[in-house]
Amino acid sequence: MLIKYYKVTLVVVLFLYQSTLYAKNSDSSNFNLKDLSNYFSAVVSYGNNKNNDALKFFESSKSLTNKHTPYLKQYIFSLVIGGEVDRAIRKLDHKIEKKNIEFFESYFLMTINSIKKGDLQKSKKHLNDLARFTKNGKVELILYETLKSYIYLFENKKILANGLSFNNLSIVTRTFQNCYLNKNETQSYFINLVNNVEVDYSRYIFFYINYLISENKFNEVQKIADEINTLNSTLLLTQTKNWISQKNLKKFQKIFSCQNETDIISELLFLIANLYSSQYNLEKSNFYLNISNFLNPKFKFNLTLLSENYYDGKDYNESKKILNNFNKDDDIYYWYKVKKIAKIISIESSQKNSLSFINSKFKDIKKPSIKILLDIANINKDFMNYDVAISYYNQVLHKINKDSLSYANILYKRGACYERLGKFDKSDKDLLMSLEVNPNDPYVLNYLAYSWLERNLKIETAIKMLEKAYNQKYNDPFIIDSIGWAYYLNGELIKAEKYLKKAVQISPDDPVINDHYGDILWKLNKKIEAKYFWESVLNLENVEEKIKEDIHIKILKGIKKI
Repeated sequence: MLIKYYKVTLVVVLFLYQSTLYAKNSDSSNFNLKDLSNYFSAVVSYGNNKNNDALKFFESSKSLTNKHTPYLKQYIFSLVIGGEVDRAIRKLDHKIEKKNIEFFESYFLMTINSIKKGDLQKSKKHLNDLARFTKNGKVELILYETLKSYIYLFENKKILANGLSFNNLSIVTRTFQNCYLNKNETQSYFINLVNNVEVDYSRYIFFYINYLISENKFNEVQKIADEINTLNSTLLLTQTKNWISQKNLKKFQKIFSCQNETDIISELLFLIANLYSSQYNLEKSNFYLNISNFLNPKFKFNLTLLSENYYDGKDYNESKKILNNFNKDDDIYYWYKVKKIAKIISIESSQKNSLSFINSKFKDIKKPSIKILLDIANINKDFMNYDVAISYYNQVLHKINKDSLSYANILYKRGACYERLGKFDKSDKDLLMSLEVNPNDPYVLNYLAYSWLERNLKIETAIKMLEKAYNQKYNDPFIIDSIGWAYYLNGELIKAEKYLKKAVQISPDDPVINDHYGDILWKLNKKIEAKYFWESVLNLENVEEKIKEDIHIKILKGIKKI
């Protein structure tokens, strides 16, 4: 909060300084304190992610647009982030001709608008102005060079040779350029793109299928769809498989075409928005997302990123507004909407209301897909509704290949539910079956071994399993805790302390790890340190009552034996 305050104050100070300089060379009668007050309120609202309020204050101080570039820039950002891209462009249109503005995004918006209107001559003119800002940063350079290559493509119907290379982005760009020209090499480009081993280009399986459908290569479409594992794929790919299974192939051409100039540019801007989101620059991410949507509003599924950005910025109302774009016609995105609203209910109301909401929405789905069944199972597991979770895991297990990694993973999840219910025979059976399919899974090894330790069973075997898990995940605090606890139970206290000390350093706020470390320190006769770690657990949030009760006893009486 303080950071935002200082940022806002700095902007206002700069405004006052620049306005004073401006007054020496202009008619100062156009400037008044009311404008300044509204501008200050706009900046404060904008800094607090209240964009709708910011826009109202910006509107009340519009006279500043003619004499204060930082004001105009922030006003334009506020319009675009509010989804009013057309309006932002209209505000800029007459100012561009007067050379009255000096910031990258203004000329970028005008270039984009000219491309959308099919006026390539004007887009080249704006692009030349944009070139002056390429030293502002890497993203600005990337956008300029990529737009230059696309404008050349659209005008000359051929690919610009010797353009700058931007590694991964250039691979995507070259694929779409070939697709736009409908070149024979297009399919090879897509195959190389989606099979790249260095970068996850799985998103582009959708665009590859889109291209194959346009070429009437339906057998190849089905082969690719059959390989999509909906249990661990992205929303877009899972929905893609559902559309294909429902024979809804027209959907693909309705939302994207690589022969459509604005559709291609829209995808470029989605990538830029994704980049900014990954860096938690939500303002820039939302800016480019809204321009992407302006260019191709048909591809509403990209708006999930906008919803996520608002959610991450704790603007839950805006997040819910974006979610209203998704309905039951597109079942995977509708289910995403339900899950996200449930999360918001959990934050704003209670976990009980959240679970009630999502379970009621689930019951309204007549034929839930295997992905939705798995999700509702996982959600009930997370809410410790273990019996319900098990019933849904049973349904999923009946629908998938018993030799698959997905089958092993669901056995692990169901086994964990049985363990929490105290049904250890069923739990052990599921976890052992999971290891038969995937014998080296470190998390299953850890869970089963720790369960045995807790029951004082197979200590030596458990230690070997945990060593195997630790060799794969030596920085996982929970696996480190487990192997340290195993050595403790085996009487190897020096080894135990070594591992638990490392676990505490990695995860200092975990109650179980701190409790275990205290036990080991006590047995090493480091009783003051032991009590310190036990007492620290009592100050942590969301600690189980049983753990608290045991710690109170240990603080009073210590530990008599292992």
